[in-house]
Amino acid sequence: MEVEKEKPELTLYNTMTQLKEVLKPINPGKIGMYVCGITSYDFSHLGHARAAVSFDLLYRYLRHLGYEVTYVRNFTDVDDKVIDRANKCGENPLALSSRFCEEYLVDMAALQCLLPTHQPRVSDHMELIIKMIEKIIENGCGYAVGGDVFFSVDKSPNYGQLSGQRLDHTQAGKRVAVDSRKRNPADFALWKAAKTGEPSWESPWGPGRPGWHIECSAMSAHYLSPRFDIHGGGADLKFPHHENEIAQTCAACEDSGVSYWLHNGHVTNNNTLEDLVKALSPYREEMSEGVGKAVQTAEAKDIIKKVKSEFETKMSNDLNTAHILTGAFQDAMRFINVSITKLKKMQKKQRMSLVVSLVEVEKAVREVLDVLGLLTTVSYAEFLKEMKQKALTRAEMGEEEVLRKIEERKMARKNKEFKRSDKIRESLAVKGIYLEDTLGGTVWRPATPLILKPKFGLGKIALIFAIMFIFVGLFFYSR
Repeated sequence: MEVEKEKPELTLYNTMTQLKEVLKPINPGKIGMYVCGITSYDFSHLGHARAAVSFDLLYRYLRHLGYEVTYVRNFTDVDDKVIDRANKCGENPLALSSRFCEEYLVDMAALQCLLPTHQPRVSDHMELIIKMIEKIIENGCGYAVGGDVFFSVDKSPNYGQLSGQRLDHTQAGKRVAVDSRKRNPADFALWKAAKTGEPSWESPWGPGRPGWHIECSAMSAHYLSPRFDIHGGGADLKFPHHENEIAQTCAACEDSGVSYWLHNGHVTNNNTLEDLVKALSPYREEMSEGVGKAVQTAEAKDIIKKVKSEFETKMSNDLNTAHILTGAFQDAMRFINVSITKLKKMQKKQRMSLVVSLVEVEKAVREVLDVLGLLTTVSYAEFLKEMKQKALTRAEMGEEEVLRKIEERKMARKNKEFKRSDKIRESLAVKGIYLEDTLGGTVWRPATPLILKPKFGLGKIALIFAIMFIFVGLFFYSR
C-alpha cells in the first residue's frame, strides 16, 4: 500500500514577530481563528472583500490540510457609525445594522466564501462584554468616570508591541476626541454612557453601550478561549483595534494570547463589493467552467502527483497564490483537453483506461480549485443573467434601452462618426454597462461604473479594473 506523503508545513507571516513562522497549533489537529468582521452601517466595499477572500482562502487551506477549524468572524452592529447613519436615514440603529449584515452575507455567498463556524453580533453579547469590563476593573486596569469606563494603558507594560506605535494622545485620538477625564490621553473607552436617542443596555455603570474594541476581546474569548491560534483582519486594524484587544484580554484573563497575528493588505479603491462581485465572478466561473467538460495511466499519475505537490508547496509558503494555476496545473488542463480529443477518435473498448485517468486528473484539478474557492454550482449563464439584472437596476435602465444604445453606436460606427460612437460607449460605462465588441457583434457586460480620467482611454481603464478584480484576494499580504 502506498503511504500518503506527509503534508508540508504551513508557514505564515506573523505581524507580531514580523517573521514567517511554521504553524504549530495550541491543540494538535485543531485551529481556532478569529477574524474582525465589518461594522454594519453601509454596503461592503473592496477592502471588506479582500479580507473576506483572504481569510476564506486560509480557512479552506487549513481544512484541506486536515485541521479541524473553528472560524469566528464578528459583526460590529453597535457603533458610532451605525448610530450616525441610522439618524440620517431616520431608521432604528439595530434594524439598519441588521439589514447591512444580511447584505454582507449575500455578498459573501456571491464571492463563494464559506460561512464561518460562528458569526456573533455585538448586540447579542452584552452580558459577556460587561463581565469582561468588570474583570478588567477588578484587576486594576480600568476605571469608571460618570457612566463611562476607560482602559488604563499605563497598566499594560507591553502596549504597542504589535503595531510599534508610540503611546501618545495623537494616535489615541484618531477615532474619538481625547477626553480630559482620562488619566492618560491614550486611555480608550470600554463602555460609553448612553446618550439621548441611542440604543443602550443596563450595566453596573449605568445605561450605555460598549466601546469599539472590547467586543472582539469578549467574543473571541467566549467562542475560542482567551488563548487561541490565529487572529486576523485588515492592516488598518493593527492600531488601535488589535493593540487594544491584546491589552484588554491580557488584563481580563490570566492565560491569554494569540499565537499568530495575520493582516491582509489595503485595497486602494472605493468601489462597493457588489461591483467587485459583478466583475470578479464571471472570471472566477470561467476558470472552473472548462474543468467540467470532462474529467496514458502513467502520465496521469505523474501529473496528479505534481499538481498536488506544487499546489501545497506554494500554498504552504505563506499562502503564496502567485502563479498558483500555472506549471503542473496547466499540464493537467492540457492533459484533459488532449484526452477529450483522443476519446472522440477511440473505439469504445479502448476508452476505459483513458476515462479512468481523466477522472483522476479532473479530481486533482477540482481539489485545487475547490480550496481556492473557484468552483461553483451556478452556471456561468445563470450567474451572468443575475449580474446583468443587478447592473441594469443600478444603472436605472432596461435592457431594451441598452440594446438601443448598442444599435445607435453600431450606426455611428457605420457612418464613421467615431466620436459619437465613443461617447455612447463611455456614457454606458459610467453606469456600469461595459460594451464588448466580438466577432458575433457587440455584447454588454456588467462592470464597475467607470470613473472618467482624462489621460486614460476607456479600454485601458476597463483592463485595469479587470486585472485588479481577477487578482484581488489572491495575494494575502502586501509587504
